[in-house]
Amino acid sequence: MSEHVPGLDTSRPSSARFWDYLLGGKDNYAIDRTAAERTLEVFPQLRDSARADRAFLGRAVRLLASEKEVRQFLDIGTGLPTADNTHQVAQWVAPQSRIVYVDNDPTVMMHAKALLTSDPRGFTGYIEADVRDPRTILDRAAQSLDFTRPIALMLLGILNFVPDDEQAADVVDQLVGALAPGSYLVLAHPTEEVHGEAQAATMRAWNASGAPPITARDPRRISRFFDGLNLLEPGVVSATQWRPSKPTDEIVTQYVAVGHKP
Repeated sequence: MSEHVPGLDTSRPSSARFWDYLLGGKDNYAIDRTAAERTLEVFPQLRDSARADRAFLGRAVRLLASEKEVRQFLDIGTGLPTADNTHQVAQWVAPQSRIVYVDNDPTVMMHAKALLTSDPRGFTGYIEADVRDPRTILDRAAQSLDFTRPIALMLLGILNFVPDDEQAADVVDQLVGALAPGSYLVLAHPTEEVHGEAQAATMRAWNASGAPPITARDPRRISRFFDGLNLLEPGVVSATQWRPSKPTDEIVTQYVAVGHKP
């Protein structure tokens, strides 16, 4: 990426561009690539986590769109568009699906048009907002989604940017509280349960870079976000272990789960 956008900070890494680089994308700057390569020197398995996270998204959305017949998705912390985005997977199953993306990274805003491609029978929209402002997200999403009907709330790799446990739990409680019965919470979050020392070192380096701070949470703390929900099997597990297309022994640092609101 060489284009400069007013207001775009290229002096420190961006999480969206950092993740884009790990996934093999091209929408990143030298500062992001340098940070990623330094991280991979210490923690080479991080790229596997990024890919496993993306594969989990696809499996979860396909399950909800097909077996659970969910037709609305609110994806917060969208990241940069890549292959198999939420709207592509959902509308492949059900073309009438409606998807609203939310992010507050200027780079993602630059590429929002790529996220807004939609099957004409459905809808795809984009909201620029911060996950720590759930009221704004809900108010604006309600212009495009019907909150009297089930919605899949997607929080993949975003709550780790809300380090305070109580604040993070309050965000989830407000968002889930606004959803109709029959809705789902889809969540992915880094943990130190796997490759703990390397993961901790990676997060210390990231937090020292001047980028927005990040935190890991163990499965118990991740499970807190599902209070009042019914966890789908197999519960809170490594992204590679959540209903894989074929059995695998691989374990990554990204833990995931899907919960149903009764």
